Amino acid sequence: MTATTETPVTRKAPRPRADALRNRERIVAAAREMFTEFGPEVPLDEIARRAGVGNATVYRNFPDRDALVREVVCSVMDRTVRAAEQALNETGDAFEALERFAHTAADERISALCLMISSTFDQSHSDLEEARRRAESLVAQLMDRARAAGQLRDDVEYGDLMVGVAQLSRPPAGTACMSADRFVHRHLQLFLDGMRAPAPSVLRGSAVTVEDLRR
Repeated sequence: MTATTETPVTRKAPRPRADALRNRERIVAAAREMFTEFGPEVPLDEIARRAGVGNATVYRNFPDRDALVREVVCSVMDRTVRAAEQALNETGDAFEALERFAHTAADERISALCLMISSTFDQSHSDLEEARRRAESLVAQLMDRARAAGQLRDDVEYGDLMVGVAQLSRPPAGTACMSADRFVHRHLQLFLDGMRAPAPSVLRGSAVTVEDLRR
């Protein structure tokens, strides 16, 4: 009797269930809030409690703290990019898209996340690099378009924008974080108006580039 060889059946990997995706999103949202409030060393059990899930759900999605921090940072970068893309699609105005990017970054507490990037894990991880590349590429395009349209002064770069957003979304020393929130967008808009052309003054030093931020 001749043996027959069965052709193996290729099965697609199962798609994550909707409730599993919602749990993951809740974990990331809770982690972003708690990392901002208490720093990156907040207990994962506390994050699970705020997200309304069990500890096992957190560890099933994120095997360690670095993986969770990295996901939070990448999700924040992605949301700021989407906000800028949406503004550009709605108005076609590159400077308005830059403003949307900056205000969204402030709402996402990007100043607190910047400290986490520098202190908790490998900055060269592929997920982080890809998220950073998308943000840098889009903002560079927006700045080039705004400059070409005569909206953006010639002596500023991506790094100037990000330093301004980070500094202005961080509460002053001795000020309660939540009480300072009401001033953030007012002062951020003052900063953004200062980036508009024509430039009313000459800036000291040289423009801050992406490479400057990474040094």
